[in-house]
Amino acid sequence: MSIASTSVIQIIPRTRRGVELLLLVIAIAVSVGAYVNIGITVQNSVPASTGYYAAGIGLLALIAHLVLRYRAPYADPVLLPCAVLLNGLGVAMIHRIDLGLAIVAEARGKMPKAAAASQQITWTAVGIVLFVVVILVVRDHRRLQAFTYTLGLGGLVLLVLPLVPGLGANVNGAPIWIRIGKMSFQPGEFAKVALVIFFAGYLVVKRDVLTLAGRRFLGLDLPRARDLGPILIAWLASLGVLVFESDLGSSLLFFGLFLFLLYVATERAGWLIIGGVLFVGGAYFAYMTFGHVHRRITDWLDPWAIDGGQIKLGLMGQAWGGVLGRGLGQGHPEATMYANSDMIISSFAEELGLTGLIAILLIFTLIIERGLRTALGCRDIFGKLVATGLAMSFALQVFVIVGGVTGLIPLTGLATPFMALGGTSLVANWAIIALLLRISDQARRPQTPAAPVSDETIAMAVQKQ
Repeated sequence: MSIASTSVIQIIPRTRRGVELLLLVIAIAVSVGAYVNIGITVQNSVPASTGYYAAGIGLLALIAHLVLRYRAPYADPVLLPCAVLLNGLGVAMIHRIDLGLAIVAEARGKMPKAAAASQQITWTAVGIVLFVVVILVVRDHRRLQAFTYTLGLGGLVLLVLPLVPGLGANVNGAPIWIRIGKMSFQPGEFAKVALVIFFAGYLVVKRDVLTLAGRRFLGLDLPRARDLGPILIAWLASLGVLVFESDLGSSLLFFGLFLFLLYVATERAGWLIIGGVLFVGGAYFAYMTFGHVHRRITDWLDPWAIDGGQIKLGLMGQAWGGVLGRGLGQGHPEATMYANSDMIISSFAEELGLTGLIAILLIFTLIIERGLRTALGCRDIFGKLVATGLAMSFALQVFVIVGGVTGLIPLTGLATPFMALGGTSLVANWAIIALLLRISDQARRPQTPAAPVSDETIAMAVQKQ
């Protein structure tokens, strides 16, 4: 009499939520430490609002962590702590600039403006609420593919909303805002998310056609002429954003995202060649035709020609910071225009130096790397493209912002993710992190194990061979 034994080996991956909690504690400690350091340096005392700041950041991070622990337990454990750290450091630097501006206002006998740091904490709370909503509502990212064209239409509507008379508003010279009552926000930040999902859904369906090669040129297979429609439409749409809304940053971002996703979906370098040619042609046309583009490029080529110019003061602050920086609270970042928004990277470089700037860039690199790792691990093409597009949206934004602030490329006015003052950008970026975490949960979640096979069955199969 023989007893059939059953051999079942099942590897259950760890959720890593404990690692995430530990990293969150470190991120909150660093953020609160920076906040306290600034207060001691500038005001010679611990800020009275330290308890509220620590409690607010800590509570919001804990809520996000608990939602992931129970609704997306296999999500990536690094993304949330990185976002919390960048958000917390951004609030600390905005608070530091608030103190600097208050000192300048008092010296001139004027009333200081309302603190922007408290507004940023409020917007952080709104962002975490949207983060929770996305995690709870989007149970499976693959269902978003059914709304491909709906989201594409919604993204285009969001882009043109600032052009509607009576609704659009011009803020700091850029007509890319809409105003409802006393509130104003930038719909293009949410259009970015909608268009990434649209691009991914479209390319999943059309990638076989777009992969077909046409003529061969210098060893590269160029696409067929009949398949150039999508990239030409994306190019014209980007030029439309540039012409009608004077938004150079968003124009570069949208076209770059579509071009990169097109390359990832088809693996054809020819699309990069054609996209590069269209980009150079569009950039030259914009430089010769539109005054705001011409001014930005002129300022970039010779930033010292403008007395008190934004780029000039930013570069001087970075040079003054040097390798190790002046120290938190010991520089004068408030002297630069829009130091807490467009030029917040320059503010960090002045007070933390090149070393601190590299550390911040490494945190962004971690977010991008974890997003691309999520794309590699995802089991469906749609999820791969969405994760890639969302990760590359961070990569393109950081490159364009840091490149503009450091003088590598013309300054475009995009907001630094999680750090710059601005509610719309902050809330939209928290939604992006939520989508990446939802996709990573699906990618890292163990698949349903196969039915167990007995040793007797295996032995019989071997004997038949």
